[in-house]
Amino acid sequence: MISVNGVSVVFGGFYLLDSVSFLINKKDRIGLTGRNGAGKSTMLKMLAGLQQPSEGSISMSSGVRIGYLPQTMLYKDGNTVRKEAEKAFSDLLDLREEVDRMNRQLAEREDYESESYMRFLDRIHEKTEQLALRGEGNVNGEVEIILKGLGFTAEDMERKCEEFSGGWRMRIELAKILLAKPDIFLLDEPTNHLDIESISWLESFLQGYSGAVVLVSHDRAFLDNVTTRTIEISLGKVYDYKVPYTKFTELRKERVEQQWRAYQNQQKQIKDTEEFIERFRYKATKSVQVQSRIKQLEKLERIEVEEEDAARINIRFQPALRSGDIVLTGRNLCKSYGEKNVLREVDIDI
Repeated sequence: MISVNGVSVVFGGFYLLDSVSFLINKKDRIGLTGRNGAGKSTMLKMLAGLQQPSEGSISMSSGVRIGYLPQTMLYKDGNTVRKEAEKAFSDLLDLREEVDRMNRQLAEREDYESESYMRFLDRIHEKTEQLALRGEGNVNGEVEIILKGLGFTAEDMERKCEEFSGGWRMRIELAKILLAKPDIFLLDEPTNHLDIESISWLESFLQGYSGAVVLVSHDRAFLDNVTTRTIEISLGKVYDYKVPYTKFTELRKERVEQQWRAYQNQQKQIKDTEEFIERFRYKATKSVQVQSRIKQLEKLERIEVEEEDAARINIRFQPALRSGDIVLTGRNLCKSYGEKNVLREVDIDI
């Protein structure tokens, strides 16, 4: 469905991505992983067509529809949550308006037996069938299911979008993408603004989705539950594993150990060669061999091994001193707002 062909991304001579290639098939569930700054978000932007590679190309099948959720975005105010979510059906609503307009035109015509009238009837019939196939009558139901799944209440749906925090605005954008039912989801940290219940709901939604999914997430459980393939970006290269995240970490450890051994062997080879060159550089009888070794070093493709991130956060909570048996006592408590009395002679022990 999407083919990444020898793609490189260069910033000031530094290769963030270096001639990477892979395929995304129709029902792939891909977790895109790598340390911060490796190029994950850049890759999603290129797949979405929002950024061009410095070298190489990205090609896709004709008519492929993409739903892209970035980590941050700008929002437009004015709509209710429901109206904003319904934007996902903009093409369907445009089709509805077109059918309504054609029906009004039909009511004004009187050339019932003309050839153009019959062709016009056929066009209305075709557009009406398209509406039925798209499930026009299910728009409200689909909007409510998705919004409720992402944590919105029935009352929230009629509130203005600008009344919500940035995290909840991101949920609205996610809802629009899910409602649009694209051929492929490109999701950059979709769980950042979700609670546990919404994450669980999103997992179930993506598991049952018929299209492809490519996502970036720091939530390992979410990756394991949604993805079946892991693509790691490391030192500008990609490593493709046909397994979920946890299994990938095991295979990656084996790969890094092999790379590390190869790296150490190569470093020894380089050191021995450099020592030979330095030792015999000025001996005429060894000049041919020295030049040969110099050329070997120049042509040698250096092995790189990404260092493990050993950074850790250590948190220690001091044990709390035990309080008394009765923490709080209240007697004859009263509370009023003006003339409105809300509490009267309340006794309480905690």
